[in-house]
Parts: sequence; structure tokens; C-alpha cells
Amino acid sequence: MLIWVAFISLIIVFLAMDLGVFNKRDHVIRSKEASLWTALWVSVAFSFSGIVYWLFSAGLIENPTGMTPNQAVLNYITGYLIELSLSIDNVFVIAVIFSAFSIPPMYQHRVLFWGILGAIVFRALMIVFGVALITRFEWAIYVFGVFLLYTAFKMLKSDSIKFDPKRSLVFKYLRRIYPLTHHMKGRHFFIRRMGIKAATPLFVALIVIELTDILFALDSIPAILAITADPFIVFSSNIMAILGLRSMYFLISRMLSKFRFINYSLVVILGFVGLKMLGSEFIHVEEWISLTVIVVSLAAGIISSLLIPESNPDSITGE
Repeated sequence: MLIWVAFISLIIVFLAMDLGVFNKRDHVIRSKEASLWTALWVSVAFSFSGIVYWLFSAGLIENPTGMTPNQAVLNYITGYLIELSLSIDNVFVIAVIFSAFSIPPMYQHRVLFWGILGAIVFRALMIVFGVALITRFEWAIYVFGVFLLYTAFKMLKSDSIKFDPKRSLVFKYLRRIYPLTHHMKGRHFFIRRMGIKAATPLFVALIVIELTDILFALDSIPAILAITADPFIVFSSNIMAILGLRSMYFLISRMLSKFRFINYSLVVILGFVGLKMLGSEFIHVEEWISLTVIVVSLAAGIISSLLIPESNPDSITGE
């Protein structure tokens, strides 16, 4: 428990410094700043693999699946890359939500901060539930495998993500249960107009982002559970990827149209981990093979997008 408390405390310190020190004043996150923060979070995430090796080699943390330190590191990195790659679709949806509710660029980081904080809590609960389910009911791994294959098939058949936040059930129910206003007053989530306390578009965007992230977690968490059922590896790799999602959003949201083939990379990754789950009883896939498949798939999607010219330059993927 001491290791878990220390890790969660470290995350809280990171978040407190982010909002209270480095981003105390609301401002527009430019590409240069976003790239520096993305590089920092990626460096922190990969450096944490050294901590993972030390924890498992010294026997300082429970090891229910009997992993060696090297296996723990490979599973951590693989899980981190899976979550990072599946976050690409999440970035697109966040961009659509901000556009739909006309969120000014200078307040987007604040909304994402609280959105990420909520995502950490919800994903922690989902990870605990998922690990417990697989541990208690072995057949659950096949359910997750079929679900991932179905998700990969849907993603393959869909040319773009179609999502209208203002027509979503979340927005409709929120509008029924709480007063909403189209007016904004700086960074405030709530304002008082005509004696009534109403939620601003900042709060509405936050709630929609929060709940859509839970939907995306239904894909990413089973995908990581296909790599390992170790609670600490699943949780730490997932959280490390989430922490870097804000800076990644500001870095790649403006470049999404350039990565036209990254969708196929995600299809390959989801399909691979789905098949791995279904065949887990008969075939053991080495950790390095899983890591190689993910890295090669992502690299192929990015390189193909950059090298293969668009057939219709006037069209923009995702719109």
C-alpha cells in the first residue's frame, strides 16, 4: 500500500504544479510550448520504467502474475503506448467538443485539467473492476477480446468520427437537470444571471469530455488488460498516458488531418490485442512481440500519412 500511496501522491504533486505553478495564468498553449510539455511527459513516462524495474526486482510491490522485472518493464511500456495511441481518437473528439461549445483557446487547458483529474478517478475504478473480473471469471477475457475485435471492425468500416456534442444524450440530460447559459465570464464554470446560478459552456464541455472519456476507456482498459492483469502496471501505464494527453492535444489537434492512415494503425493494434485475448489459453505471445506490433503499427500509420499524397487535397479527414 505504501507504494500505491507514494505513486498517487506523486500524481497529485504533478497535477498541483501543473495548474498551480506552470499554468497558473490562463493562456493560449502554442505548438512550441505543447511540444516541450509533451516531450517532458513522455520522458517522465519512460523514465518511470526504471522505477517499475526497481520495484519488481526488489520485491517492493505485490506481483500476483509472477512477472520478472524485465517483463514488468516491457508490459508497462506496451500498456503506455497502447493508451497513448488510442488517445488519438480522444484528441479528435475533444477538438470537436471545444469547437461545438465555442471554448476560447486560453481556457481549454483549464477544462482539460479538470477533465483529466476526473478521468484518473473513473479509470482507476474501471481498472480495479476489470482486473477483479478477469481474476475471478476467466471467461471475461474472451468477452473483452470479442469487444476489442468488434471495436476494430467498426473503426475499419468508419471513414471518420461523427460526433455532435450538442445532440448527445449527455448534453440533453444536463440541460434538463441544471440551468445552462451560453454566456461566459472568464474561467468560471458557473455564473449567476437574473438570480439563477447557471453552468457556463466551460462546465458543459467538461462534463461531455468526462463522459466521452469513459466511453473511450471501454476500449483502452481491456486493451491493456490483454497485455497484463497486474493492477500496478495497468494503472501506472494508463495514468502516465493520461497525464500527457493535455499537451498532446494542443500539439496534434492541429495536425490530425495529416495523419490520415493512423486510424488503420489503431485497427491493427485493437485487432492484435483482441486476438491475443481470445488465444491466451492456447498461445503465449512474448512481451517484446506485443511491443513490436504496436510500435511498427504506429510508425507505419504515421510514415504512410506523411509519404502518400492525398487523392483529394481539398478534403480534410474527420470533417
